[in-house]
Amino acid sequence: MSRAVWFAAGAGAGIYAMVRGRRAADALTADGLRMRWQALGVGARILRDEVAQGKVDKEAELRERLGVRADGTPQLMSGRAAADEESRTAADEEKEGTD
Repeated sequence: MSRAVWFAAGAGAGIYAMVRGRRAADALTADGLRMRWQALGVGARILRDEVAQGKVDKEAELRERLGVRADGTPQLMSGRAAADEESRTAADEEKEGTD
């Protein structure tokens, strides 16, 4: 029984080493290095796009919260609109306090 276990362990280790060796050899060929370089470029572009989208989303959120237009000028409300906004804000705060 012991010899069969050691034989199976040795065969498994040999197969594992052979597969890893082939993968390493493929990765170090010209095509393998080119594919890795292209994958790195794709990853960098995806990261850049995600960061840019997050920046746009956060800027829009901040502009909405601060009441600033896209051109940088503040949004001016009429007296009635400002009063309505304040009453809505106060009512929302009271709702949150009672929940």
